[in-house]
Amino acid sequence: MLVSEADAALTGALVIPHGVVIAAAGVLGAVAIALAWPVPVALSRASWPMRTPIMALLLWQAVGLAGGFSMIGALALAGFAALPAHPWLALIPAAGFTLYLLTHLAITIVQVTRLRHRHLALLEMLTSPHPTRARTRVIDDAVPVAYCLPRGARSVTVLSQGLLDRLDPDELVAVIAHERAHVEQRHDLLLLAFRAWRSALPWFPTAARAEVEVAALVEMLADDHARREVHDKVLARAILQVGASGVPGADQPVSGSTRVSDRFRRLAG
Repeated sequence: MLVSEADAALTGALVIPHGVVIAAAGVLGAVAIALAWPVPVALSRASWPMRTPIMALLLWQAVGLAGGFSMIGALALAGFAALPAHPWLALIPAAGFTLYLLTHLAITIVQVTRLRHRHLALLEMLTSPHPTRARTRVIDDAVPVAYCLPRGARSVTVLSQGLLDRLDPDELVAVIAHERAHVEQRHDLLLLAFRAWRSALPWFPTAARAEVEVAALVEMLADDHARREVHDKVLARAILQVGASGVPGADQPVSGSTRVSDRFRRLAG
């Protein structure tokens, strides 16, 4: 069958050389590998994130997003290189990986939402409202505990009686300001994404590393918010009193960090 000059010109404009497709797939694959291993490792070992947690958090988000898109793009281009005559079949691996990631994100959201509902129900049974602070519950426990349960407008801050008895008034202001930062800045949403990434890619050691590093940076970011209301030494004392008690999430408290010593050192230094 003869092809008109116009059709030939149009066809030629749409055809990408096979070698270019292979090269592009290789570049994206190399980017994906770099963002999946050496870049997160180098970022987690750097000291500057402690000084500028906002920039570090933005960079971690960029690494996660760029890594995911580069993986998907590499799979799509590799499919086109392998099956140039069947573009729809070529997209199956990339589409399947995208669906896999989105499914894990949806599952994580559902799991976290259920845990928060259950946690809130338990709090209503086992705690009492704070006499002067709205959306604050007090649990009758001698251990100093402070954390927030993020639920949008229904977010709740939980304080133990032991914490109220042990802390000085200015230290209590520091702790409450820290917890309020978690709620107001919606740190739970940021951690939710990295929790889903870890769930989707459990065989990637850097996925677990990223979740831990982001959790620590979130705590430092909340500390910086509290520093606007109290002196650094006051906040440092409060951190030592409360200690490590988890990271922001549905089923874990948030006042502490997996690296309390880092938080204390950046305040004391």
